[in-house]
Amino acid sequence: MSKEINLEGYRLAHTMIRVKNLEASFNFYCKTLGMKILRKTDYPEGKFTNAFIGYGPETESPCLELTCNWDQKDDYDKGNGWGHVCIETPDVYKACDDLAKLGINITRKPGPMKHGTRIIAFCEDPDGYKVELNEPVKV
Repeated sequence: MSKEINLEGYRLAHTMIRVKNLEASFNFYCKTLGMKILRKTDYPEGKFTNAFIGYGPETESPCLELTCNWDQKDDYDKGNGWGHVCIETPDVYKACDDLAKLGINITRKPGPMKHGTRIIAFCEDPDGYKVELNEPVKV
C-alpha cells in the first residue's frame, strides 16, 4: 500500500550522458543545436569534468549533464536500455537539411513517426548518442 507524498516542487532537472570529447560535444549541442553552457566544473581528484548545458536556466529548464572522464579511451557502451535525447524544432525537414550540410549523420530521415503523424527524425552526436528532432506537439 503506497502513501501519498507531497510532490510540489518536483521537476525533471537533467539527464546525464558520458562523453569522450567535451569540446566536440559542446560544438554539437551548443554551436550546432543552440544550447548554452550553463556551468562547467573540473574535478581533478576524480579525473573528470561535469558540464551542464541547455536552452534555459538550469533552475527552470531541464538540461543535459555531460560527464567527461579524463582517462576514457574507448567508446562508451550505449547499452540496450538507452533511448535518445529529444530536441524540439519548428521544422524538422529544415533542421535535417541544415545538420546534414554540417556533416551531421542523419540516421532516420524526417517523416511521420511510425503509427502516427508527428514529424520526427534522428541524428547522432559525436559520441553516437541518438538525438531525436521533432516538431512541437499540436494540442
